[in-house]
Amino acid sequence: MWDRRSLLTTGLGVGMAAMGGVSRAALAGDAAGYEGALEAAFAETRPVALAGGVVTREGLVWSGVRGVRRLGGDDPATLDDRWHLGSNTKAMTAALYGRLVEQGRADWDAPLGELFAGVMIDPAWEGTRIGDFMGHRAGVKDADALGMIFFMTARGDPRPLPEQRMAVVERVLGAPPPGTRGGFEYANANYMLVGAAIERITGRPWEAVMQAELFAPLGLNSAGFGAPSANTAGGANVWGHGGEGATRVAVNPAEPGADNPMALGPAGTAHMSLADYAAWLRLVLTDGGGWLRPETMARLTTPRQGEDPPYALGWIAPSQVPWAGGPVLTHDGSNTLWYATAVVAPARGTAFIALSNQGAGQTATGALVRRLVGQLDA
Repeated sequence: MWDRRSLLTTGLGVGMAAMGGVSRAALAGDAAGYEGALEAAFAETRPVALAGGVVTREGLVWSGVRGVRRLGGDDPATLDDRWHLGSNTKAMTAALYGRLVEQGRADWDAPLGELFAGVMIDPAWEGTRIGDFMGHRAGVKDADALGMIFFMTARGDPRPLPEQRMAVVERVLGAPPPGTRGGFEYANANYMLVGAAIERITGRPWEAVMQAELFAPLGLNSAGFGAPSANTAGGANVWGHGGEGATRVAVNPAEPGADNPMALGPAGTAHMSLADYAAWLRLVLTDGGGWLRPETMARLTTPRQGEDPPYALGWIAPSQVPWAGGPVLTHDGSNTLWYATAVVAPARGTAFIALSNQGAGQTATGALVRRLVGQLDA
């Protein structure tokens, strides 16, 4: 399952590292240098497959991939493959809510009683707003909101996904917050609640709203939910892998255990190609790219003053990083079978992507992003 995972430390570690100077504007760099970075990271860490990309305000300027689609096979991973993004879905869910605010359909300050009319809400939640859940500061804990029973039974739950999410909302809001309101507690249930709010506002499942309001307008044609089974050309796709070292095993995307229960969707079930993920990250580099207003993008990517850790809405956001010339936005995602790392440096106009088809891929994605960042001023 998705857990707290050391606060998504791959991207944070890269973000805080002082790598290179900041005397030049962010450039696309030498493709040979990026290829060398990928080759070296793959040789050093030996994941099943490893893909990387460099994004500027103009779009994806370099991408590459090494490795195979399935452990023990010889079918190479390609840039046509789709990759599971895990918790990097959270920034998309937050942005989707922001899109609804811009359309006049949602409100950043809507009371919980308005968002979830008819739900019995414990008085201890008084004053909590939707942004508190997006920033993991509402006092929610996954152990209380979900627990092992959820993960043991949710895949077989016959109810529509919005009903399953509302059951979690009722369980969460029907009792006082188990954690400290205002304190940071990373919890996937926070984003299940945000997804449920989106469903209440629109009257449609979160997946349908994501498709209509985010994937389609941005042209993310490869995007979908759950373990990807086919690449963008309709052929074979990389499979996720569990375990580490000699215990690694490929998991068929058709198997129930290939992803977490789909009810967790708003917290982390999105998949897409590397090129489409690059198009998504480009929005952050271009103040919303016309899909969102600059002030909305700023709200999504700016943590509250003095918060520790500096978590915005779906992004961890250290404010002063030497190589970046300012703040960095970063996040990791994994469903224990895949691993995704994104690092965005707005002042440099550059973002970095690292993707692996194994859950123990954190070492590989971290090594790749560090080497790609090192090419900025090479």
